[in-house]
Amino acid sequence: MSSNKWTREELILAFNLYCKISFGKIHIHNPEIINLSKILDRTPSAVSWKLANFASLDPSLKRRNIAGASHGSKLDGEIWNEFNDDWDKLAFESEKLLAQKLGMQVEEISEVELFDLPKAGRERESLVKIRVNQSFFRKAVLAAYDFKCCITGLEIPELLNASHIVPWSKDQPNRVNPRNGLCLNAIHDRAFDRGLLTVTPEFIVKFSKVVNRGNLSDAAQDFLIQYDGVEITKPAKFLPEQDFLAYHNKNVFRA
Repeated sequence: MSSNKWTREELILAFNLYCKISFGKIHIHNPEIINLSKILDRTPSAVSWKLANFASLDPSLKRRNIAGASHGSKLDGEIWNEFNDDWDKLAFESEKLLAQKLGMQVEEISEVELFDLPKAGRERESLVKIRVNQSFFRKAVLAAYDFKCCITGLEIPELLNASHIVPWSKDQPNRVNPRNGLCLNAIHDRAFDRGLLTVTPEFIVKFSKVVNRGNLSDAAQDFLIQYDGVEITKPAKFLPEQDFLAYHNKNVFRA
């Protein structure tokens, strides 16, 4: 059994899991928590409590007056800050560390496609990192929204996307930041990406005049316009950064 004091590696793995599971599923009976407890040679209770410690640092939860566990360690806060200061680096580091503990390749645990990559070299390594981090981003964003579209409530994972608020190509430091993401179904994700809808910094859905004009079909009304002016369902954690939403409103949205 491990000593009571958590190491940096253990905390990185715990935070990795914190990102990937819904807040309401942080409990000792969650199979993912049980699996991590075996990897770390700790009890499910210890792992669950550590994830709750991270929750106590999450400003999204504080904003909703939801308290995680108290009495977290100084190192908990340092790991929280490490991730939030450099999501691109720490997300990949945490996935590599998890793969090592499981005796697997990092691309295996992330389930990324590799058939179209070079067989070796720096280009392959760079592309693997990008795809692993894209997978991490998707898992973190969908988990934050409890695997439900924040506009419609659709809860079929195969039809959900982790939508970047500030586009991937425009803000490299925040490509993997879950606060730069919305969980949207495939139709609304495409509309968001093309600037046909936005979410205001007040978390209100707004459709472009390109879409919202006369003689709309029933389908356009049912799938799109009925949600105009509706407040999104906010995530339990990793609340979207309002500056990112303001960027989308100004630079992507086709008002």
